[in-house]
Amino acid sequence: MSLTLSVLDLAPIAKGESARSSIAASVALAQQAEASGYRRVWYAEHHNMPRIASSATSVLIAHVGAHTSSIRLGAGGVMLPNHAPLTIAEQFGTLEAMYPGRIDLGLGRAPGSDQNTMYALRRDPASSDRFPEDVLELQGYLTGQSRVPGVQAVPGRGSHVPLYILGSSMFGAHLAAQLGLPYAFASHFAPQALEAAVAAYRREFRPSAQLEAPYVVAGVTVIAADTTEQAHEHHVAMRRSMAVGLFGGGEDLSDVEADVLLRRGADTHVDQMFTYAAIGTADQIGGYLRAFAARVGADELITAHQAPTTEARLRSVELTAQAMATAGV
Repeated sequence: MSLTLSVLDLAPIAKGESARSSIAASVALAQQAEASGYRRVWYAEHHNMPRIASSATSVLIAHVGAHTSSIRLGAGGVMLPNHAPLTIAEQFGTLEAMYPGRIDLGLGRAPGSDQNTMYALRRDPASSDRFPEDVLELQGYLTGQSRVPGVQAVPGRGSHVPLYILGSSMFGAHLAAQLGLPYAFASHFAPQALEAAVAAYRREFRPSAQLEAPYVVAGVTVIAADTTEQAHEHHVAMRRSMAVGLFGGGEDLSDVEADVLLRRGADTHVDQMFTYAAIGTADQIGGYLRAFAARVGADELITAHQAPTTEARLRSVELTAQAMATAGV
């Protein structure tokens, strides 16, 4: 099989670090991914999360683009209910003008935040119900066939920035198939419906001007290290970090306190998010990823590298690429 390898960068703010250091780490990660032969790097829109620095997704893409030369960059994804389609068309049209042929636009239906944050974003809770119509409106701006009379995206008109539908349920699969768009499943944190959603997408797919045949991107967590022991140490550290990020109420908790959170029930949610996770040395990682891609019929894997330090994340990116290159994938 021909398999594309990409990276999802959540722009984590490590314990004791700042947003500034997180953004510098994102630049280093994209540069490592570019040097290692990855196809693309995606950034996810999240709001009101103390340990994630990718809220202004298009700004981060612009910054990383200035420090790389060939790797594709994009959103995985922009949460479209938070925005007017015209604004996103203008932002990504601007990015495409700055970095021609390197920009992708993945679109999600979830708000990427809680109810209070949605209010702070001045969004209507019913915005997600208009997601299919908003995708079509956005697509119209980018293709130069606006659905709103007299309104064009400048920049953006005729840029044909590729659209991807992101999802973790059957809804996204059905929509991506109906619109003839690539489908990216968030199996790196929401694994339950992966195989059913991919099957439905492939079965229902209708060719479009953007895409002639189904194209599946599957998310997978990767923790690659030089030794198995190192990889499992990083896994332990990331379980704690995720427990604190999800259930710590914004507090900077110690390892002991994080372990208490896990024992009190956070482990169920955290370990579910590691359902599809490649953990180990390069050889172990390569075998897992090839088997995972074959099992779900993925055309592309977008790897979310989890590690407690920037250096360890960069090494994970490097080792994974080496393992897959050795396998000829």
